Amino acid sequence: MKMYLYLLFLIFIVVCGCAVGPEYKPAKTKLPEKWYPKMEGGVVTSKDVKIKEIVTWWQKLKDPELSKLIDRAVKGNLNVKEALARLKEERALRKMEKSRLFPYLDSNVSITKEKMGGMEKTSERFSMGIDASWEADIFGGIRRSIQEAEARLEAAKEDLRDVIVSLLAEVAINYVELRTYQARLEAVRSNAEAQDEIYRLNLSRYRAGLIDELAVQQSRYVLENTRSQIPPLQEGIERAKNRLSVLLGKNPGVLDNELKSMRPIPVPPVKVVIGIPANTLRNRPDIRRAEMDLVAATYAVGKAKAELYPKLDLSGSIGLESLSHGDFLKWASRTWSFGANIGWKIFHAGELRQNVKVYTARQEQAFLAYQNAILKALEEVRNAIIAYAKEQKRCYSLQQAVNAARKTYELALDRYKAGLVDFTDVLDAERALQSLQDQLSISKGAVITNLIRLYKALGGGWQAWKVS
Repeated sequence: MKMYLYLLFLIFIVVCGCAVGPEYKPAKTKLPEKWYPKMEGGVVTSKDVKIKEIVTWWQKLKDPELSKLIDRAVKGNLNVKEALARLKEERALRKMEKSRLFPYLDSNVSITKEKMGGMEKTSERFSMGIDASWEADIFGGIRRSIQEAEARLEAAKEDLRDVIVSLLAEVAINYVELRTYQARLEAVRSNAEAQDEIYRLNLSRYRAGLIDELAVQQSRYVLENTRSQIPPLQEGIERAKNRLSVLLGKNPGVLDNELKSMRPIPVPPVKVVIGIPANTLRNRPDIRRAEMDLVAATYAVGKAKAELYPKLDLSGSIGLESLSHGDFLKWASRTWSFGANIGWKIFHAGELRQNVKVYTARQEQAFLAYQNAILKALEEVRNAIIAYAKEQKRCYSLQQAVNAARKTYELALDRYKAGLVDFTDVLDAERALQSLQDQLSISKGAVITNLIRLYKALGGGWQAWKVS
């Protein structure tokens, strides 16, 4: 009877035991109400913006090829698979920590034969038993370990989501880079064809004695200079395709045939709706991961503090033991034992308290890292908004400049053919047009790239794939 009372008393202590150390309380952060007092470039903020606005942001670019590449990348990318493996690891570690709440059971069966010196007969011993042990979590060290492991698991989930966000943006940016190189190459080839016609015209006029050799050589070096721009652009196309192949988890060159056809640079939507800063921060996996790191560091302090207090271990065993196999299964061969052990690290020269200080300092570091992640996120979104808006303005001006330069070139060429102006006027107009065309293609790609970076800064994309 006393034994049962003793057991009930121990269970009461365990159940009513407290978990030492701090509890996590969400950190309060002061955030701006708006990104900018006045938005530009079709960017609109709304408190009521729905998450679907950024869930599948790439579909707003209306490029089926890009959508296919993104879907394949999420399924095949090696960084995503690596993050999934880390998630599995953290899930297993959490289950391992939870297992410490339950008793451990071990079984053993042994048969021993032995002969002592000076004796003719051998002796035998038969035994079988089950041993149980349990660490009573009186001061919550195990519970804090479980809470820490759960936070680490959540951090791993957010890390996977963050990898997906970065992957989507990188695939889209490289795709836009590919289309930008192709647009530039197409313009250069078109210019080379026009310049080749002018060169042949000058050559025929020179042979007819209508002009001197200077105009022929001028048109020739302009033509060859334009042709010299083709190989670097072709190299850029190959690099972009190779990068896309690797992002899809494939060998470089796999997408050569698939992406060899030239397609236009994607066009941005007329309006881009984004949320207020508070909504955006809740969306970003990297910020939630930083918060989970803070949660884990907070509970790790409690785990360290629990080492300052006594530990209670309960153990027991039941079994059978006999010197004869005939008596082995008889009731009289039963054995049992029960015990409790209290251990307390009384003096360790300050090691345990210093360990608490170590984990407290790590908690402080995690808090500062969390605050820093918020500031960087705010900076990234603001920079992306202004970059997108300003590049749109630049692109518009470049388009007007290209239109004017093309008209200038056509007028100069017509007047040259009529003998009203020198060939130098044609060369100047030609160089200006070619340079502005190239800048315009680059700017169109930059507009889309900045939009992609904006969607990435808003934490969009991971919601389209389930992470459990």
